[in-house]
Amino acid sequence: MAFNDFFAGEIATELLKQLLSISRKSCLCKSSADNLITSIEELLPIINEIKYSGVELSAIRQSQLDRFSETLRGGLELARKVLASGRWNVYKNLQLARKMERLEKQVSRFVSGPMQAHLLADVHHMRFETMERFDRLEGRLEQRLNSMKIGAGGWVEEAVKRMEVEEEASLGIFNGVGLDLGKSKVKKMIIGRDDLNVVGICGIGGSGKTTLANEICRDNQVRSYFNNRILFLTVSQSPDLQQLRARIWGFLTGNEAMGYTNNLFVPQGKLQCEWGSGPRTLVVLDDVWSLSALEQLIFRIPTYKTLVVSRFKFPTPVVNEVYNVELLREDESLSLFCHSAFGQKWIPPTANETLVKQIVHECKGLPLALKVIGASLRDQPEMYWASAKKRLLRGEPICESHENKLLERMAISVEYLNKKVKECFLDLGSFPEDKKIPLDVLINMWVEIHDIDEEEAFAILVELSDKNLLTLVKDPRVGDAYSSYYEICVSQHDVLRDLALHLSNQGDVNERKRLLMPRRDTELPREWERNTDQPFNAQIVSVHTGEMREMDWFRMEFPKAEVLILNFSSNEYFLPPFIDDMPKLRALIVINYGTNEAILENFSVFTNLANLRSLWLEKTWVPQLTNPTVHMKNLRKLSMVLCKVNNSFNPSVIELPLIFPRLSELIIDHCHDLIKLPSSICEVNSLQNLSITNCHRLCELPADLGMLKKLQVLRLYACPELKMLPPRIGELIGLKYLDISQCFNLRCLPGEIVRLASLEKIDMRECSQIVSLPPRTALSNMKSLRRIICDDEVSWQWRYLEKTNPNLHVQVAEKCYSLDWLDG
Repeated sequence: MAFNDFFAGEIATELLKQLLSISRKSCLCKSSADNLITSIEELLPIINEIKYSGVELSAIRQSQLDRFSETLRGGLELARKVLASGRWNVYKNLQLARKMERLEKQVSRFVSGPMQAHLLADVHHMRFETMERFDRLEGRLEQRLNSMKIGAGGWVEEAVKRMEVEEEASLGIFNGVGLDLGKSKVKKMIIGRDDLNVVGICGIGGSGKTTLANEICRDNQVRSYFNNRILFLTVSQSPDLQQLRARIWGFLTGNEAMGYTNNLFVPQGKLQCEWGSGPRTLVVLDDVWSLSALEQLIFRIPTYKTLVVSRFKFPTPVVNEVYNVELLREDESLSLFCHSAFGQKWIPPTANETLVKQIVHECKGLPLALKVIGASLRDQPEMYWASAKKRLLRGEPICESHENKLLERMAISVEYLNKKVKECFLDLGSFPEDKKIPLDVLINMWVEIHDIDEEEAFAILVELSDKNLLTLVKDPRVGDAYSSYYEICVSQHDVLRDLALHLSNQGDVNERKRLLMPRRDTELPREWERNTDQPFNAQIVSVHTGEMREMDWFRMEFPKAEVLILNFSSNEYFLPPFIDDMPKLRALIVINYGTNEAILENFSVFTNLANLRSLWLEKTWVPQLTNPTVHMKNLRKLSMVLCKVNNSFNPSVIELPLIFPRLSELIIDHCHDLIKLPSSICEVNSLQNLSITNCHRLCELPADLGMLKKLQVLRLYACPELKMLPPRIGELIGLKYLDISQCFNLRCLPGEIVRLASLEKIDMRECSQIVSLPPRTALSNMKSLRRIICDDEVSWQWRYLEKTNPNLHVQVAEKCYSLDWLDG
């Protein structure tokens, strides 16, 4: 029997379990069992090291180890006989006790003899191979130096660096920058150990836990082993456990859609059953913060494995085995830092090598710190670097409180930002952790409170992304003119969010510029309640709770508040009465992260929002918009996402021009109960952007849509029940962009469309019913057309116009499907 095969069978581990059982019995073999337990526990780490090393052993060593494996195999059989022997058979027990003593001596002799010799031999071989490697490096370096002029100064130094890089690269040191070892160990736990149902990746914030987990999910061998049945979920500090359980159960049972609707069919409590041989499945639970949450998300079912990613190490009965993420070594740290700071994996000749290494040393091997600080110093002068180094040196040395000290080190990256860019970074702490932030929400907020336009706000976002202070999650359709911001989302690492909170929550609570709740709670912070006797001067107020009733709020005054963000997870929500005491409120964002749409109560507070310019409602019931109840004369932008809206648009009582006399942008997205728009929308003369997307029951547009003379963007993406466009669409003299993509039942383009003299772009991809266009001679009058996106079937009809309009480009679209919005 081969040595590796023997240890793969876990015979030593099984023997150890049997010996522990013997030790607990009061019998003649207890003393020998205890001594054998001590010997085998000392031996197991060495066994595992040999097992995972992948080194082929010599024939002599293999023979010795094979004999020892047979000894342990015999010991396993002996242990089983001891456990099976009855206490009344004294003679047999005495015989078994003598055999246990002989086994103890055999194992002890091997541990103190041949095994020690093997270890000494390993040290000798390692030393010899290391010396041989340095000899090769020295020889190659000498060859290079002989071919250079010694007086060339920088040439020699550069040659030495290049030689070191080539040598390290040949050894695979830069491959994955520290991921290979962790990836190998986690893979062995996942696909090499059938006895492990729940395994973990553990490490401090920013150490690369999530990156490693993503690499595991992308690994071809892992994907093949699980037949691509891999589900990645982010849990976070304030998880919606019912929704997460529903998603996991839906994935396990092959009914993924159930995870987004309800959890009525999810088994309650801890699920543990025997299904026999089902399909192999891997569920990754990222960013787990509490044991109680984890226990509710683990389904102990054969062939189903859970990979838990957390800053914390959970008890072994819950997480069977854990890989602790190691911080990067010095060379790996330098490689990652240089990649972020210089765009290459080594220090360029023009940089101050000593200064670079000092800054790398202060990052203490933390990947996120290396990436963020490196990006913040990119293209900066040497004096800028020297100042950064001095700031790093003022911090205390990294020890057990490494994670706490990370915020101070990370803050250096923010302190060097432009003042306005820094303010925008700090605003990101207003949103819940591990949630995608719609870019539209950020842009609106920044425009309102920082006195900038949309273009500058977007440029700030790109700068923060370039410096690794946030991540842009782009829809594959985005990037062209007239793309909507709500198609793009922003995500942020929880350590960076912690940094934004840390910097924002300094000073007296009544004087903070941002009054933020760091995580979801059942009630408002007590610190706020203790200071209600004085006004709060915050410009941004962010609340994150569950269900809130009228009695859960207390009176607070916000004379300077311009942005209010209400994050919650519930089916009912009473809007805070203190909105009445926000006379300067300009942007209100209401986001429900629960499973179902929430009913909003106390909607009458909107009557006093005279200065409100932007309103975002997500996953709520929109109250009926009756004229006396709501009057927001300065509202410019209204967004309703995943909402119930049909009752709010009752044509018999609603007069939109009276309610929203200055509305310029209306967004309705994923509102599945919307069937038709009220005709009064055609009288909102200020409307410039109308976006109705993913509304699957919308079947009709107002006949008088042509009255919107200022409308520039009409987006009707993914409205499959819409069968025709109103003929008066030709009267939209200001229209520049028309999007009817994925309107599968739209039968034709009305002939009046040729009157749209200002139209620059049409997106009509996946409109399979449209097979013919208006006459070519009429289409040729559309002189402003610059771009057409369509399917191949109709592209030839548009290409005719390219001959008469040299500025026109016809693009055949690739089919694109995305469910990223479901991860919100």
